Amino acid sequence: MGIDSLSQAFSVLAITSPHIYTRRLSCNALTIPSRLLLPHPIADMSTTLFRFGRVKSILAGLCVLSATLNLTGCKVERDQQAAPADEQIKVAFVTNGSASFWTIAEAGCRAAEKDFGVQCTVVTPKDPPDQRRKLEELLITDLDGIAVTPIDPDNQTDILNQVADATNLITHDSDAPNSNRLMYIGMSNYDAGRMAGELVKEALPDGGQVLIFVGRLGQLNADQRRQGLIDELLDRDHDPKRAYDPNNGEIKGDKFTIVSTRTDGFDMGKAKSLAQDALVAYPEVNCMVGLFAYNPPMILDSIKEANKIGEIIVVGFDEDTRTLEAVESGECIGTIVQNPYMYGYKSVEVLAKLAKGDASVIPENKYIEFPARVIKSDNVKEFSTELQSFLDAAATAKPNAEADSDAETDATSEESK
Repeated sequence: MGIDSLSQAFSVLAITSPHIYTRRLSCNALTIPSRLLLPHPIADMSTTLFRFGRVKSILAGLCVLSATLNLTGCKVERDQQAAPADEQIKVAFVTNGSASFWTIAEAGCRAAEKDFGVQCTVVTPKDPPDQRRKLEELLITDLDGIAVTPIDPDNQTDILNQVADATNLITHDSDAPNSNRLMYIGMSNYDAGRMAGELVKEALPDGGQVLIFVGRLGQLNADQRRQGLIDELLDRDHDPKRAYDPNNGEIKGDKFTIVSTRTDGFDMGKAKSLAQDALVAYPEVNCMVGLFAYNPPMILDSIKEANKIGEIIVVGFDEDTRTLEAVESGECIGTIVQNPYMYGYKSVEVLAKLAKGDASVIPENKYIEFPARVIKSDNVKEFSTELQSFLDAAATAKPNAEADSDAETDATSEESK
């Protein structure tokens, strides 16, 4: 078998893309996982650039074997994606940045590692380009599944579909419904935004000026939370598919005016400076809403430094310790929480079962929901105790060995952004 035949075989392999099968090139006794190959059609193997030495070695070995053993009968086979019983199942959990939210999610991943006997690498990208790069690196490792929260789903469809072609792909926290992902684990971010709007209306029944702070727009969960908040404040009908209001000026309603939405790009220093600057630019502002986990603490710090605690209403998202403490003290009216622990746990569970050939774990609607909850002063202690119990339980689950070093991915989630 010559290099031309190998090229044709690899080309066919790359084009074939069922989502619940692993494609393998079999040459008599040889089987090469398609996850080691570039996930797009290959026109000329002689000019194809493989990214890592491991793949180069495999190709070189094939050439030697084809010359010395005269291998024939290479073919593309579709094997059900079920890992052998004696083979370690390896998966990856990809976040959209570093935050206390993801520390909680990682605790869920570690607990699921123990419960389902798998190895999970937690990957923490810095921004959309870095997330793409890390996904590309994961593509050339022999993973049984990847769970990702896409930072820029509209512009990441190609890389997400490449991942879906290579292994089991699911999304969590923020969805990419136009990709070939198998399912989504999370909540209705639009409804969560409306819940935040209800908190604002309770605190300001006569209305007022509202500022919104978020890491970035263009990320589906951020867009949906913001739109839900705006729709609630403007007393619009419930419509999760409503076109997003542009962020180019004030949005006025009968009682409330959304004066601006400030984005920080997951930069903690910028997040705080934006809140500080807003207090100067909008001296009449009545409420500041933070849509990502780190936003409320940055808002609270800025308000404290300006000696305006009690003058400006703060509404938050997620379970950052400082946010929960502020809810308990009354400095923050309330926060809308998700269930990051279960996002991590359920993602690993689903990928583990898929790797064992159990497709029944995917619901008919391709959505496992963990509904958002409103945390206020009357239930914050109970919630904090519940959250700590999850973290304590996860602490007993020791992480498995590091994933394949060829991936060269950062497997550490930092405590805060």
